[in-house]
Amino acid sequence: MTNFSQRPTRDGLPVVNHADGGKRPRSTQSPTLVFNPDGTLRLVVGSPGGGRIINYVAKTLIAVLDWKLDVQSAISLPHVIDRRGRVELERNTDAVQFQKKFEEKGHKIRIRHLTSGLHGIEITPEGLIGGADPRREGIVMGE
Repeated sequence: MTNFSQRPTRDGLPVVNHADGGKRPRSTQSPTLVFNPDGTLRLVVGSPGGGRIINYVAKTLIAVLDWKLDVQSAISLPHVIDRRGRVELERNTDAVQFQKKFEEKGHKIRIRHLTSGLHGIEITPEGLIGGADPRREGIVMGE
């Protein structure tokens, strides 16, 4: 039930994601698989986090695939999230240094703890590289 809107109406209008018989909640589940051009598996990433999941996973994918970071470094990057017109910056990280720049551009800012819980596996020619979010209880184990 937590994936449904907590309010059935907003400003006198029905909320699309309200709980009702026979409905399924909006969900941002994101077990994500990335494949190489030859069809082999390249990267696996996922995270809890409700409506923030897409942001967490997208940041990690961009950091690995475009910025060439390893999966652990990508997962560990600070979070900067656009959420319903407000930018959330992860508290106690380098992300908060951008607060003034965002405000100068007219963005509303909220600094908060963002405990994503990302996990990932990167498949490289040298073998597997695991990544676990340092914000939560996960760990990487291997032989």
